[in-house]
Amino acid sequence: MTPIVDLQVGDSLDEIKLSPVTRLDLIKYAGASGDFNPIHTIDAEAEKAGLPGIIAHGMWTMGNLSKLFTPYLEEGFIADYSIRFKGMVFLEDVITLKATVAEKQAQQIKFSVEATNQQDKNVLKGDLVFSL
Repeated sequence: MTPIVDLQVGDSLDEIKLSPVTRLDLIKYAGASGDFNPIHTIDAEAEKAGLPGIIAHGMWTMGNLSKLFTPYLEEGFIADYSIRFKGMVFLEDVITLKATVAEKQAQQIKFSVEATNQQDKNVLKGDLVFSL
């Protein structure tokens, strides 16, 4: 693994492909986050809200994206993180997490980050600043 400090603009971190999203993932996240909106765990409630099925919490996807940086925590930390939700994540979706160096300064590296589903559609897109 290349140290994060050695990455250059245009370089990407190794992608992470998550296991298919399960109801249990979302129930656990609801308990951890305190977000018990039933559209995330109960089919009938999601359908009442006009959704085709339960959807993952946006913050579940955003939190998972930070896993890309776990191997580099001895080199620094996530200093800033801003995203835009681009699409919904459903049960059984397989999410791929990606990060590419967009800018590099002396003590910070700015990454373009995204999460895509199995159809390669963006479900999340944004920027992350990693401080060295």
